[in-house]
Amino acid sequence: QVQLAESGGGLVQAGGSLRLSCAASGRTFSIYHMGWFRQAPGKEREFVARITWSDANTLYAESVKGRFTISRDNAKKTVYLQMNSLKPEDKGVYCCAEAVRPRVYDFWGQGTQVTVST
Repeated sequence: QVQLAESGGGLVQAGGSLRLSCAASGRTFSIYHMGWFRQAPGKEREFVARITWSDANTLYAESVKGRFTISRDNAKKTVYLQMNSLKPEDKGVYCCAEAVRPRVYDFWGQGTQVTVST
């Protein structure tokens, strides 16, 4: 079984930065995509960013493009989300997910809370 463990969440003022990490462990399969998703209270979970493991190709939601950067460390099986210029609407529980097939996320972490104050 695959385990995903997120870290790095917290409370930050608007305009600030946070860096989230997600480490994969256990019986890790060949990773195709690693993605970040978020869910705010009372809202649906939404896609934030993803990275293709083989070539580091990235994709971002329009709402975070230019502010967030996803990256990965192959050797550590870790994916990062650098979040800059944070806005109050970025708050939520951020989860990472692993896909062994394109865009089909089979494994999910528990999430880490991000709160952005005004």
